[in-house]
Amino acid sequence: MEIKLAEAQIEAILFTMGEAVELNRIAAAIEHDEETTRKIIHNMMDKYASEDRGIQIIELEGSYQLCTKSSLYETIIKIAHIPKKHVLTDVLLETLSIIAYKQPVTKMQIEAIRGVKSDHAVNKLIEYNLVCEMGRMDAPGRPILFGTTEEFLRNFGLNSLESLPVLNPEIKEEFKLEAEEEAQLKLDI
Repeated sequence: MEIKLAEAQIEAILFTMGEAVELNRIAAAIEHDEETTRKIIHNMMDKYASEDRGIQIIELEGSYQLCTKSSLYETIIKIAHIPKKHVLTDVLLETLSIIAYKQPVTKMQIEAIRGVKSDHAVNKLIEYNLVCEMGRMDAPGRPILFGTTEEFLRNFGLNSLESLPVLNPEIKEEFKLEAEEEAQLKLDI
């Protein structure tokens, strides 16, 4: 009976908060240790996945969030206004990938990699809530450091940044050679 109460409490917390909640905060609220709370949540995740339910609990870097199943999107848009869809252009995707893999990173570091100004791209990614300011670098001018958000993880179906795809070393070397050739051509001109 105590487990059923804990499940109901967790469900109420996640429903009410509407965003990812850290495991330690959930455990404190339901007055259980973190390991027991994690087991209860994972049991709930299994129940939601195995039953024909419209909701699921997702894990995002040690935090949990209650959300609707993506397979029911078509049903949801029939009743709700169609949400504004953000378009990620090649420039935005390129900038986002640099931030995701190099974070925390400054705008100057992004521009050094891309070879062009990146103000607009970074600002758009912040507007889309895929990127946020993570603090300031301890260097002259104290430049802003950027990193990805939980929204980034949700949108790309990642549990954590460790889930980012790893680039094949051979392809990485090929890209490096292409970049060096391109840089040499610019110097020759």
